Amino acid sequence: MKKDPATAATCIDVDDMPSLEDDAISVHPVPLLNVTDEAFQTFGRLVTDFDTEQVIIQTWPAPGWRPVEAGTGNEGGITSGRFQFQRRGGVMIGRNHAVDGHYITGWFTDPATASVNDDDVDYSRVLVREANYHPDGGQVFHPVEGTPFVILVAPAGDDVRPEDFVAFYSDGSVGVQIHPNIWHQPIFPLAAQANFMGKQGKVHACVACDMVKEFDCYLSVPLRAP
Repeated sequence: MKKDPATAATCIDVDDMPSLEDDAISVHPVPLLNVTDEAFQTFGRLVTDFDTEQVIIQTWPAPGWRPVEAGTGNEGGITSGRFQFQRRGGVMIGRNHAVDGHYITGWFTDPATASVNDDDVDYSRVLVREANYHPDGGQVFHPVEGTPFVILVAPAGDDVRPEDFVAFYSDGSVGVQIHPNIWHQPIFPLAAQANFMGKQGKVHACVACDMVKEFDCYLSVPLRAP
């Protein structure tokens, strides 16, 4: 079912949001590193110029032994637009105008009760339930105002686990392109609101992992410099 783009929602279908007080739920702390070319090369590449950065497009895999013909399976094209982020009370919200997406990407208070009306909120970390990857292409994030940010990623592979995730901090002087098949969430700015430019393949296939359903945990992503 297509989600209403006017309403922020998680990318995955969520039946319930377990509380941090639930004995069956744990919080997995994600390690934080500075983003550098060397450290980030497994997951993508750094972007200094949004306009000239070429989105990596992945040819669709052949379903059988016959190969995909050259020049086909990669013709969906590119879409780009503003990706706006806003902390609203205990909720992190992202609006991706490139694909008309409107997301809840994380929680600052207990996800079971988090509200846009929460006050006295701890913004030193964000709790994440879902991650996804795009088999068809890369995704570019570049700060418009030079806002520092943190990005959550994990290596390619459907057998991903919470301990596979790592977070990278950028001081806002560079953006990133995430490679196809790399697990990620939209970036987390270190500001109450921020604008980024986004660019990705138009096909925008999405494969997701639900940390709560699969591992009974939330990821805790630090929002600070290492």
